Amino acid sequence: MNILISSAGRRVSLVRAFQKELKKIYPEAKVYASDADPTLSGACQIADGYFKVPFVTHADYFDVLISECKKRDIGLLIPTIDTELLPLAQNRLLLEKNGITPVVASSDFVGKCRDKRQIHKFFEAHNVEVAKEYPKDNYSLPLFIKPIDGSRSVDTYLIKEEKDLTDYHFQNDKLMFLEYLDHDQYNEFTCDLYYGKDHELKCVVPRKRIEVRDGEVYKALTVKNLLVDYIKKNMAAVNGAVGCLTAQFFVHNTENNVRAIEINPRFGGGYPLSYLAGANYPKWIIEEFTQGKQIDQDFDSWEKDLLMIRYDDEILVHGYKG
Repeated sequence: MNILISSAGRRVSLVRAFQKELKKIYPEAKVYASDADPTLSGACQIADGYFKVPFVTHADYFDVLISECKKRDIGLLIPTIDTELLPLAQNRLLLEKNGITPVVASSDFVGKCRDKRQIHKFFEAHNVEVAKEYPKDNYSLPLFIKPIDGSRSVDTYLIKEEKDLTDYHFQNDKLMFLEYLDHDQYNEFTCDLYYGKDHELKCVVPRKRIEVRDGEVYKALTVKNLLVDYIKKNMAAVNGAVGCLTAQFFVHNTENNVRAIEINPRFGGGYPLSYLAGANYPKWIIEEFTQGKQIDQDFDSWEKDLLMIRYDDEILVHGYKG
């Protein structure tokens, strides 16, 4: 059972984690990577092999993806970016018919996650509080503006004074005016959640975001706080959720106040910290999807107070011809 990490980009640590866990179970198996520009992808260069695919919006994407997977006996696909999740979920039957299982949530759940207003309704249905959304003609400053379908902090704005608001903010229907959760009062956490094929929660690892660069965490700390029990209580079962989900929460410094922000139903860029702390989601995915094992709840096997400090490294490609 070979595995594909799609849209691999910079996910070097994620590829290495799957390589390590896969070879423990299937010593001869390989972890491949795909990307629109694989020769310039660090993750593709350290994978056991790679191939080029068109962008997921291209008409030939699935024909190319299936053909390349068949050549390499790839039976399991792990997505890594938001834009590929819905197309993969919508084409699940096509992929499965060709022997490829995408580890992706249902189309319905992915759709909710891609629309920030819909995911707010999801949270509220699970008794989870969210940041208040203001009408654009009745708001309070400071406020935070973000698009309903954005990712990686693109097109986001912190507005502290009236003069900072522009016609673009008011006229763009995709921009939400939200209550600002002050970082002096709230700590921001990204939680790595694991849902089994039965859509039940198996593990929660809160990571305190200390420093972020280009939308991805560079310094983070595992913390066993109230979020673990809070998420276990309110999100113990989620229809359509499967595999690794990355959810963001704000926790008040002095009050028992939690606000949910969003869910990305995929591995987040900071997941390697949870893996190194002991939350072995790659192993669970391999066991569930290739061996049919039932994954038990495991909320205590990971190390708390583990600090991750990332740095830039180099990958050299010899004989590169462009």
